[in-house]
Amino acid sequence: MTALGGRAAAGPALPGDPPGGRRAVLVWGVGTSVYFVAVVHRTSLGVAGIDAADRFHIGASALSTFSILQVLVYAGMQIPVGLMVDRLGTKRVLMLGAVLFTTGQGAFALSHSYGMALAARAVLGCGDAMTFVSVLRLGTRWFPARRGPMISQGAALFGVAGNLVSTVALSRLLHSAGWTPTFLGTALVGALVLVLVALFLKDHPEGYEPAPVEHAGPAYIRRQIADAWREPGTRLGMWTHFTTQFSGMVFLLLWGLPYLVEDQGMSRGAAGGMLTLVVVANMVFGLLFGQLIGRHHGLRMPLTLGVIGTTAAAWALVLTWPGGQDPLWVLVLLCVVLGACGPASMIGFDFARPANPPERLGTASGIVNIGGFTASVLTLFAIGVLLDATGDDYRVAWSSVFVLQAFGTAQILRLRRSSERLERERIAVSRVATVHRTAPAPVD
Repeated sequence: MTALGGRAAAGPALPGDPPGGRRAVLVWGVGTSVYFVAVVHRTSLGVAGIDAADRFHIGASALSTFSILQVLVYAGMQIPVGLMVDRLGTKRVLMLGAVLFTTGQGAFALSHSYGMALAARAVLGCGDAMTFVSVLRLGTRWFPARRGPMISQGAALFGVAGNLVSTVALSRLLHSAGWTPTFLGTALVGALVLVLVALFLKDHPEGYEPAPVEHAGPAYIRRQIADAWREPGTRLGMWTHFTTQFSGMVFLLLWGLPYLVEDQGMSRGAAGGMLTLVVVANMVFGLLFGQLIGRHHGLRMPLTLGVIGTTAAAWALVLTWPGGQDPLWVLVLLCVVLGACGPASMIGFDFARPANPPERLGTASGIVNIGGFTASVLTLFAIGVLLDATGDDYRVAWSSVFVLQAFGTAQILRLRRSSERLERERIAVSRVATVHRTAPAPVD
């Protein structure tokens, strides 16, 4: 709590900055609890993929459609959600999101047909889409701007914790209690966080209401999107998110467990342990990256490119290892490296944040968040199709990762200079304005 709410050791407070403090941490904690539950729902299919294939009598392509549809809805909702957060505030959007993902998870628990289950995952994805951008906006309203990197990584840690619950607790509960009780039980937790938001969450501290913004229908929407997209920092953030996040997400969301069990010959228990390793590594890297970037903003780009390069090297090692199955240490190395993908994707929001004013942060964050989920949809689809086309050759299927990494890296390198130049100019202008505000008045 102190790291988020206390005073910074260095760095002046900006005019109009919220105070932070314990109450900010508590309110933000309520908001992030919604994101935590949403991620539990989102990733629950990752440990139930084989069970879902048996329950609905489907193959690899149809199984991947579950996650593709859910993530596609999530990605498609990001800009509308960003606009909703900017206009309606965090509390309303989080409550709507909780209602939708709880309904979707409950319907998925009771589904016996493939079509009904697909519709349930779509509703779940719609509700899930409303959580993370809302939590980011909540952080900017309750904490000083200098806390931005730690807020992003801290919010992501709640998501990682939700993922950990899926990989550890839900996998065991699924095989002891069965399909319907497991998914229905998680849906009831969604109803609980909805009550917490209704009772305890506030959009901003007293006295820190945002300036009123004119909302002129379609014209306002077009202007918000166009202004956010025009900023190189927003686009750099989106491509950073695109290139770093998808590899680890696809592994955890759906294809990691089948790959480790069916291709690498692991037991389901051992494979679940490997997924847990990815999640634990994600938590460690999240704390590390948040501290590093909070103290040294210049590390954003080296960390981004370093994670991309290391991830590509780890996949290359795994997929080109001679023989049928890889040594355990190679798979452990891959899982540790994949744990850095989520925290690296949060750097995208740190590129977009200084490029946009507070009243546009929801829209800009939505654009950034589209990146990784779009890449995940493409990869989920490619792996499912390639598995069916090659007779379950996972080496060919996972090679699709390299194509998206190469494309995204090219976009990052194209945008980095213009984004860095504009950010330096804004910092210089802000410092001059701060000096003028704090300078003593001349004495006659």
